[in-house]
Amino acid sequence: MTRKMNPLDASWLFVDSQRTPMHVGALAIFSLPDDVSPDFIKNLFLHLRSPAGFVPPFNLRLKQPRLKLISSRLMPSWEEDPNIDLDYHLRHSALPQPGGERELGVLVSRLHSHPLDFARPLWECHIIEGLANSRFALYMKMHHSLVDGVGGMRMLSRLLSPDDTAMNLPPPWAVGTGEKKRIARDAGPSWQQLADQAREQARHVPSIGRAIADSWKETLQNTHPELGVPFRAPRSILNRKVSAQRRFATQYYDLARMRTLAKRAKVTLNDVFLGLCAMALRRYLLELNALPSEPLTAGLPVSVRPAGDPGAGNAISFIIANLHTHIADPLERLALIRDSTQKAKARFQTLPKEAITAYTSLFMAPFMLQLMTGMGGLMRPMFNVTISNVPGPDQTLYFNGARMDQMYPVSLLSHGQAINITVVSYAGQFNVGYTGCRDTLPHMQRMAVYTGEALVELEALLGINAS
Repeated sequence: MTRKMNPLDASWLFVDSQRTPMHVGALAIFSLPDDVSPDFIKNLFLHLRSPAGFVPPFNLRLKQPRLKLISSRLMPSWEEDPNIDLDYHLRHSALPQPGGERELGVLVSRLHSHPLDFARPLWECHIIEGLANSRFALYMKMHHSLVDGVGGMRMLSRLLSPDDTAMNLPPPWAVGTGEKKRIARDAGPSWQQLADQAREQARHVPSIGRAIADSWKETLQNTHPELGVPFRAPRSILNRKVSAQRRFATQYYDLARMRTLAKRAKVTLNDVFLGLCAMALRRYLLELNALPSEPLTAGLPVSVRPAGDPGAGNAISFIIANLHTHIADPLERLALIRDSTQKAKARFQTLPKEAITAYTSLFMAPFMLQLMTGMGGLMRPMFNVTISNVPGPDQTLYFNGARMDQMYPVSLLSHGQAINITVVSYAGQFNVGYTGCRDTLPHMQRMAVYTGEALVELEALLGINAS
């Protein structure tokens, strides 16, 4: 039983390499229940190892792992793996007690640096014990061709429960995406199906063409310098070749605090996040005497997944925002970031929903071509940094009685993109994960500290009493 990948999912396989593994991850930190047995984590691990079956996407492997770039039908396919070795995919680790955030970050950095085995289903799950204050962690990674950020958060939400008394919850590989349909035998599309698809896409060619043409016109003519446009980003140390080793750092803030700041500044919550990232990046690069005179730009993934869609795979597009890092005044910079994101969203929203996948493929094609040809990190970048905002569960969740205290995204890097900053909201929290290249960016963890200090500075400038 096989299933063809769509072009967007397959593109993450095309650019996968030893130095740039294209997997994404999540780190969840749990507190043990009150009056818990000393064997709680041991029993939890045994529960996860108990037979429960495997469902998509956890039971899918590449049909031709040695030819992951191109198959006999020009596009990679998934097939169900009938013999999954759970002992390989599920691991048990321990930190020297009492493990703190630094020790956990070092371990997750090392685990995230290892590529996945393409001969197996492309995921791993790690239970990590030994954290201080009676806590443990779950780190899971999965190839980006199988899941995007929003899909991953929805998958995690289905795994957990708002009921702290709910026990014997099934493991994630027995829950999956919640898709009810099985993978159908892929005999390839019929000529009629191809003709129907061609006619449907042809209806949207004018709108897609206008959007792409406008974007490239602004790139070539720089008619709107306040906008973030493709390949107008300056060269910087953020955009060099990357090595295989990663660093990972975290920060979390009160979501209500962030919303108060957004309201006072008359911007969106995401604009505040971009403003904080811009402040941290500017300070970091100034300290290294490496701040470009031109403003940095950010690639912002935009989810186009319908609210009730439980599927795996990718349902994202991209817009580009100008971070205005050449401007010293934080409030002036924040206002200009708001203008940049508003204009980028307005253009994106003119596209018919049915045309977004085709638009995304065309819009991101030069970026993917850079990576596939090995030119990423050598040429002018399409944008300087990827910054993502992924909505997560809005209530406290539990796994077999253990409360999830925080959850953090662990993202991917590519040549020319040496840092990724992603935030996930959860139960009134604003949790930021910083994934960086260990060798390209010295002291990358400072950016996490600088983001927190930027928040305090913005609050002071806006007259907000954070106490």
